[in-house]
Formats: sequence, structure tokens, C-alpha cells
Amino acid sequence: MTPDQSPLGKPSSYTEQYDPTLLFPIARSLAREAIGIDAQVPFFGTDIWNAYELSWLNARGKPQIAIATFYVPAESPNIVESKSFKLYLGSFAQTRIESIDALREMLKRDVSAACGATVSVRLASPSEFGKLELDELDGLSLDRLDLETDVYHPESSLLKAALDEAPVEETLFSNLLKSNCPVTGQPDWGSVQIHYVGPQIDQAGLLRYIISYRNHTGFHEQCVERMFVDILRECRPVKLAIYARYTRRGGLDINPFRTNFNLPMPDNARTARQ
Repeated sequence: MTPDQSPLGKPSSYTEQYDPTLLFPIARSLAREAIGIDAQVPFFGTDIWNAYELSWLNARGKPQIAIATFYVPAESPNIVESKSFKLYLGSFAQTRIESIDALREMLKRDVSAACGATVSVRLASPSEFGKLELDELDGLSLDRLDLETDVYHPESSLLKAALDEAPVEETLFSNLLKSNCPVTGQPDWGSVQIHYVGPQIDQAGLLRYIISYRNHTGFHEQCVERMFVDILRECRPVKLAIYARYTRRGGLDINPFRTNFNLPMPDNARTARQ
């Protein structure tokens, strides 16, 4: 299935009765082939989805609410198109479910089937809302740099590194990431963190490269994977990890994490803009 076949950008009828057929999978391979990734994928990781508009009825008909977090492995063959995901979550609104545990199992089963891999699901009940973390990405801010640019489509030639000097380890971040939905053209705003070990990356060039996504159309996961491949090729780090936090749209935020070495999973702390 391709994005133009999805419900994205089209008039939709909203159902409030549970319907798992609303989930619309899109093969990851479509975008990966376009950036030269074949069967030998150079990273692993997770897509962290947070859903803030989840409600259902308990067995007695009383509305319940929760914040859902989905952990989708990067090796899953499919992603789920975001509007279809919103429609699917909305279909629980007038559905009676015996317990929150039963809801969690339904969500896990349906989303895992759509993605083609086991998806983990966490549900935070209202009593836990006050304990959810709010934090910003760690590292040295690239946004402190005063620079000029006029490149607003991804351009890997902006990336430079001191290939003939001793390797360094750095964590850098920017809040200036923007890309656009490939179907509707709506803006997707985000922050991105790059952790690497290898030749020191030219920070001005890296910031210009991040800014160059400003008029690019691509799903969140695809943008991060393109960044990973470009930085790996142009700057030759031995270790590389990229984590993006996108602001929510339609009650969902999507946060892709890609790495080529073992390190702890990001803590899913929500940034101020999310």
C-alpha cells in the first residue's frame, strides 16, 4: 500500500465503534529504497508513538481516558499511516471494554498485525498523568550558531567532518527541524538529537543540513532514516544515533530513534512543544 491510497488528505467518516480495519500499513521499504537502503539496513531502533486522544467506555458505559504509548520496532516491515491510526483510536469512543488490560491487549494485537512485528503498548491512566516527564533533548545546541543559509531541500553535501583528525564523541541537537507531510503538505515541526563517535562533524554544516529539510516532504520515520544514512556516508562516524521528537498533530506525536550501536532506549520525555 502507498500513501496516495491511504485516507490521509481525504474526507473521512468517523466511526465510534471499534474497527481494526481502519489501520493502514505502509511498507518501510518504499522510502528506504529511495535513499539506497537495501536488505542490509545500517541501523536498528524504535518509533515511539504517543496518543493523547484515547477514550472508551467501561462495562457500565462510563467513559474512560488514557494516554497510550506504542513502541514500534524499526525492523517492522510497515509503519501505520497517521490519519488511519487516529481514526482507529477514535473507533474506541463508544466501545465498551471490560478493563484497561483488555484494551491494551486489543491495541497491541491490532497495531502489531498492521506493522508486521510485535509492538509494545503502555497505557497511562489519569492518576499517572502528573508523573509523566517533561524535558528537553540533551547535548550542545546547534541553534546557538549564527549562520546564513538558503537551502531548504535535503542536501548531504552540506555535511563535513574532520576526517584526518582524532575522533571525538559528541551529542548535538537542534529545535529547527521541519518537514512536510508527503500527502497533505501540512508542516511537521520537530527537534533532533545526534550522538556520534568519530571524526568531528562541522556543526554549521550539520545545522544547515537539518534546516535543509524545511521544504522536504516525508514521513517522520523516513526523514530520520535519511539523516542517518547521509551522516553515516558523509561524516563516517563509527557510532551514530539519531532521535527526533516531533510535535503532535491529530493527537499523536511520533518520535523515531535510530542507532548502529547499543545504548539505552530514549526515555520518551515530552518536550515543551509537544
